[in-house]
Amino acid sequence: MALAEQTDHVRPTVITTERLTKRFADFIAVDAISFTVQKGEIFGFLGANGAGKTTAMKMLTGLLSPSSGEATVAGFDVYKQAERIKQNIGYMSQRFSLYEDLTIAENIRFYGGIYGLNRLAIAEKTDALLKRLQLEHARNALISSLPLGWKQKLAFSVSLLHDPAIIFLDEPTGGVDPITRRQFWELIYEASANGVTVFVTTHYMDEAEYCDRVSIMVNGRIEALDSPRGLKERFQATTMDEVFVTLARPTAAA
Repeated sequence: MALAEQTDHVRPTVITTERLTKRFADFIAVDAISFTVQKGEIFGFLGANGAGKTTAMKMLTGLLSPSSGEATVAGFDVYKQAERIKQNIGYMSQRFSLYEDLTIAENIRFYGGIYGLNRLAIAEKTDALLKRLQLEHARNALISSLPLGWKQKLAFSVSLLHDPAIIFLDEPTGGVDPITRRQFWELIYEASANGVTVFVTTHYMDEAEYCDRVSIMVNGRIEALDSPRGLKERFQATTMDEVFVTLARPTAAA
């Protein structure tokens, strides 16, 4: 159940952008975008390839400095406190997750160390994580031996190991089957229910339906931002795919 359907009261804002812009010489990759994201919200960040969503995400995660505008993530300024942002967020992508030549336990221990957890905390969180995913028997299995769906679910859980306020997911379910994608989204719902803000990009428009709100970027600008229901009503569409095609396909084809 989406956040908007669970409660009507206003939650704290954890991401704020005001005319956030990124230029590369004469090219404007992100053009004065403004939006907010609330605590525990599942926020979908959509756009065709080249629309600017990856550049925007890099600025929000402290990996890229903006050219102008303002933004705070988890209460930290993207210009002055990029390292604090990195300490208070989780990140997972389709292209980089866990180390294939390490075991499950070794990956958890490695990332726990990166996140600054002590040995006792890592041991406790390892046991809890494996129990929750029912992977106690596979503690010493190599990541390379796991099916893709299990790798993704494990990578998601590891990205939450240090209890971040926000998790950024960059196309996390690419290449997995529909059943596994639905199971992955159950993990997202659980994290959201526990107060973790989920900022997710996806190419699957059925997944956009699962978000509390969705923004759609076109040519570096946010052309639409609303709940899936609100967007479908605005564009007189029956699915989010129709909404996305209406906004993004002319640009993608140009």
